[in-house]
Amino acid sequence: MVQDRPIRVERRLSAIMAADVAGYSRLMHNDEEATHAKVAALLIDAVTPAIAERGGRIVKNTGDGFLAEFPSAVEAVRAAVQFQARIRELTVDDSEDSRIMFRVGINVGDVIIEPHDVFGDGVNIAARLESIAEAGGIWISSSAYDHVQGKIQAEFVDMGEQSLKNIERPVRAFRVLDVAMPRKPALPRRDKSSIAVLPFQNLCADAEQEYLADGIVEDITMALSLFRWLFVIARNSSFTYRGRTVDVRQVGRELGVRYVLVGSVRKAGNRIRIAGQLIDTETRAHLWAGRFEGPPEDMFDLQDRVTEGVVGAIASKLQIEEIKRANRKPTENLLAYDYYLRGMAKHDFESMAANQEALRLYRKAIDVDPKLACAYGMAAWCYVHRKARGWMIESVRESAEATSLAWKAVHLGSEDSVALCMGGYALAFIAHEFDAAATFMDRGLEANPNHASAWTLGAWLRVWRGEPDVALEHVAHAVRLNPRDPAGVHGAAAYAHFLLGDYDSASAWAETSMRDSPPFLLPICAYAASNGLAGRLEPAQHGVELVLKHRPGLSISNLKDLASFRRGEDFALFSAGLRKAGLPE
Repeated sequence: MVQDRPIRVERRLSAIMAADVAGYSRLMHNDEEATHAKVAALLIDAVTPAIAERGGRIVKNTGDGFLAEFPSAVEAVRAAVQFQARIRELTVDDSEDSRIMFRVGINVGDVIIEPHDVFGDGVNIAARLESIAEAGGIWISSSAYDHVQGKIQAEFVDMGEQSLKNIERPVRAFRVLDVAMPRKPALPRRDKSSIAVLPFQNLCADAEQEYLADGIVEDITMALSLFRWLFVIARNSSFTYRGRTVDVRQVGRELGVRYVLVGSVRKAGNRIRIAGQLIDTETRAHLWAGRFEGPPEDMFDLQDRVTEGVVGAIASKLQIEEIKRANRKPTENLLAYDYYLRGMAKHDFESMAANQEALRLYRKAIDVDPKLACAYGMAAWCYVHRKARGWMIESVRESAEATSLAWKAVHLGSEDSVALCMGGYALAFIAHEFDAAATFMDRGLEANPNHASAWTLGAWLRVWRGEPDVALEHVAHAVRLNPRDPAGVHGAAAYAHFLLGDYDSASAWAETSMRDSPPFLLPICAYAASNGLAGRLEPAQHGVELVLKHRPGLSISNLKDLASFRRGEDFALFSAGLRKAGLPE
């Protein structure tokens, strides 16, 4: 008897490219025949020649996109850069609402090969990266990046770990920027005046003192960010390196900075010691090192000396007034400062209990120092979180408390970016004081243009004010300052694209934001509404199911409790999308 032989499966390591047309459903709805013809022409004139020239093959077409395989990651990325540039040339005269733009994802993986298809996680990762890329963008996995870095003329922006749908492990992603493509000069450049303050090692015997080391790093970061000539990476991105042995050259490449500051904090008995080293990421040279020790009541002075040492090593001449301004502390009261730092440490935990504890600690700081503007701002921000996540129990009373705290913050914090931006945003989101909010938040960004969270909140404010183009400019600033932890920015980008009518991009950004912070209702609502208006009822209905899971009583009638749109037409559009998705009246 002849036994059946096992079917041989062909596998090989390949670079997989997935691509589709951004906003395809909207484009087809507006003009089916013209859209179909334009896509077909671009595939013939731009895409297919670039892929063939670079040794790739289109495995299959997917209606509004395609799947391609390459024997080389370098050639795959070169092909993508080439045809994206050609598509921009061919569509430069098209109107914004009819322009065809492709999104591209590239991954290197071991895949199963068939004559007209490829399968496996390597393919799925490429497809998921494509789904979160911006219109006209190229995103690649870390496996592809390892093959192409240093081999092609392109710039890579580290987008951090991405949790991709149906992919078990997070995938680190990089955005590819064509160096030949002109870009707006609005974003800070990555030059010699750029720095990241990495997490200081906590050498205290008590692990509970971790908040102290983090608070010192936060203060030094904020002080450095007040120097307008110095580009400072946000704390959240720097803290992704916590607990890791780092190569400073790699950190420099990943964050786009020339210098890093590393250090340690030790508190023993009645003494505290802060040590720091400033390192050039290109040469690995140690430019400055300092160790400062004193009693706890001298902690502010110790921090100031670290800041002055770093700045003095970078710039040979500085105005003494600028140093004084950067070293100005929000309070001279150590007890108030300690309560504030403890509140900040609790604030990072996304739970109602942690939010309540952070609010309690900020109030304790205010009790000790009633003029501590940043504590008022962060307390108001606690209420913003409570409203956005449906945690408010007595909404009228809590809204009144939040508004009072916000006004205190902006009036006391004339030059305090935290107070102005957190308090200002609370005025918009809770009290609907949109014009006042814009005034105070712009003042906060003027005081500290390196404040990444302020740019993120500014993006949300512009969404609520009905200014999606400005919102996307704020998103770009926030991502550049905080490239490895863009939580919150994705949600703002989703709403901006939603207001611009690009429901495909809105859905993709919302889905990414939902992975950032699953209980956050606003991105889930954007996901449901954008899919509803795009006619994709299954994902839209799934979005509403998630919304009602987290807030069972939400309906069209009380939707204004969640979405603070200023313009009636924006709220009407949002309501229409959720109504189509199945949100109850």
